[in-house]
Amino acid sequence: MIDLDDFVINLTLFSQEKTEKATPKRRREAREKGQVAKSREVISAVLLFLMFLCLKFFSAYIYGHLKNKTIKFFTIYNDIEKLYDTSNFRSIIVNCIMSFMLIMLPIFGIAILASLLANYLQVGFVFSTKPLMPNFNKLNPIEGLKRIFSKNSLVELFKASFKILFIGYFIYDFLRDNYMMIINFLHMDINSSLVFMGNTIISIGIRASIVLLVLAIFDYAYQLWEYEKNLRMSKQEVKEEYKQVEGNPQIKSRIREKQRQLSLRRMMAEIPKADVIITNPTHYAVALKYDANTSDAPVVIAKGKDLIAFRIKDKARESNIPIVENKAIAQALYNTTDIGQQIPEEMYQAVAEILAFVYSLKNK
Repeated sequence: MIDLDDFVINLTLFSQEKTEKATPKRRREAREKGQVAKSREVISAVLLFLMFLCLKFFSAYIYGHLKNKTIKFFTIYNDIEKLYDTSNFRSIIVNCIMSFMLIMLPIFGIAILASLLANYLQVGFVFSTKPLMPNFNKLNPIEGLKRIFSKNSLVELFKASFKILFIGYFIYDFLRDNYMMIINFLHMDINSSLVFMGNTIISIGIRASIVLLVLAIFDYAYQLWEYEKNLRMSKQEVKEEYKQVEGNPQIKSRIREKQRQLSLRRMMAEIPKADVIITNPTHYAVALKYDANTSDAPVVIAKGKDLIAFRIKDKARESNIPIVENKAIAQALYNTTDIGQQIPEEMYQAVAEILAFVYSLKNK
């Protein structure tokens, strides 16, 4: 009777469910394509916070420059007719642009540094041109509708609604606590009203940006989770990638077998050059060659065990190479000396006696 338990198959090997963590190769390829865990909310929040902080510290500098430029403008061009002169008009435009750049330079500098810093802290240095390549799938209206009603769109809608509610509440809370000053704003002089308006905008902006920073932390955690989920791989994908990186095990096995065969052929071709073959006599065989002009001691040019030992002895008989039986020496040479190496110093005496015996047979 057949027991069905003997035929249990692990179906997870055929599952395409992405349950495995991304491999380093998968992560590297995604990074090369510009696919990284990045939150735009972090960039916006850091940018907004640092810009309002910059306005707070440089407000006196900005206000002073604006005031001086305004006074200078109305002092120099108090005659309206001068504004219609071409050279004067060009000078006015250049002056306004240069003044604006000079006033806004700290804010622009902080904005650029904030964007670079927020990007670098999230993903490090990434340079990829692949996101700039044209993707005609984006022109497909069906794909566009799918993106509109996708999960990501719903998440973005939820985040936008959340931000509006939180920021709206903090603005309302600030205005409620300072409503008396806002009412008195109508009775202030121009200088005081400008200072109050600037301070109010900066205070509200800093509060709102702090709220955005807190929300951005949660958004970055979500983006990181979503990124890891999208990078996940199925067991089959991991297996295929391993084959690509490490090579197919069957192919590697065949390559190693071919290499062993080539090495064996080269070794067998060296046996006719040997002076003696020392055997176990059945398990080990070691071929030695001694040339006083090229080496200080005999060199192992071939060695083998069991079947290879039998082939070495067979090849030696064909080439009339002397075969000497010495179990201890054969086993010691096989275990301690690789092919192409000289024999150990402690075996000089024993091997010298064997070579002397062989040379006496050859009348050397």
